[in-house]
Amino acid sequence: MTQADFPSGSLWSLVQDTTQQALQSGALEPIATQTGVLNAGELAFTVRVVDSLARKAAARSRTAQSAPPVNPFLPYEEALFVASLFDTHVCLLNKFNVVDHHLLMVTRQYESQDDWLTRPDFAALARCLIEIAGLGFYNGGAAAGASQPHKHLQLVPLLDPAGTAALPIAQAIAPHRAALKIASQVPNLPFSHSIQSYVWQSLQGSHHTLTSCLLEAYQQIMADLGIHQQNGQPSEPYNLLVTRDWMMGVRRSQASYEGINVNSLGYAGWLLVKDSSGLDQLQQIGPLTLLEKVGYPLDA
Repeated sequence: MTQADFPSGSLWSLVQDTTQQALQSGALEPIATQTGVLNAGELAFTVRVVDSLARKAAARSRTAQSAPPVNPFLPYEEALFVASLFDTHVCLLNKFNVVDHHLLMVTRQYESQDDWLTRPDFAALARCLIEIAGLGFYNGGAAAGASQPHKHLQLVPLLDPAGTAALPIAQAIAPHRAALKIASQVPNLPFSHSIQSYVWQSLQGSHHTLTSCLLEAYQQIMADLGIHQQNGQPSEPYNLLVTRDWMMGVRRSQASYEGINVNSLGYAGWLLVKDSSGLDQLQQIGPLTLLEKVGYPLDA
């Protein structure tokens, strides 16, 4: 594995510079949203209501009508390129971003989003996570919210000074961090999940050590969820959330419920609805019930 092509400590500057240039050229097309808060017990979910999905819908329509289907990552759009991540992955900006500086870690050669995550995948994620405090995530299959079949992990920077604590889901996990040394679930989350906790201070000095830690946590989570690793591909769709403090996996049963789509960010506490009627629907269902409906009940 060759080295990444940027000096240590420079990734965030590269992200900012690339973002500015891509906005000026029109290559980056942010999706405008209005943001609110929806409380569910002690958790405060961030809900974004999309002003318009026209650009993304049009792009998907073009892709669907193409023969053969277009892979936006082969080749990737040069204006969205941030950096090389070894000889296996590239770091790109998410073209249709809802959150600022949303990054993609994409395999250079085609691999399926339905495949297992591998050590090179976690090496790419670890390289970015060391540089940028953020939420890494993976949508393992279409039923888990994946919109592209080419394997890609994602990372959203957490720019709030509170870091991971700013994540709504962290409010549920934090009181149980000590118990996670011997358990893998927290009782106030009603959906089937597994969490592995680790100590960032002991990992950040070594990219190799962090990569190994993330891979081992992933393998344990898959085992906890009953997603059998002896198969060629995961036996079920799943979402994976990764921070500098913990990793969480969630089994998925379906991509949406009552017209509301959910990907990994939903399990982080960030939900997206298409319009005001979707917001009304979400309020009626309740965020935690939604997450249970697109996943499985905790004891299932």
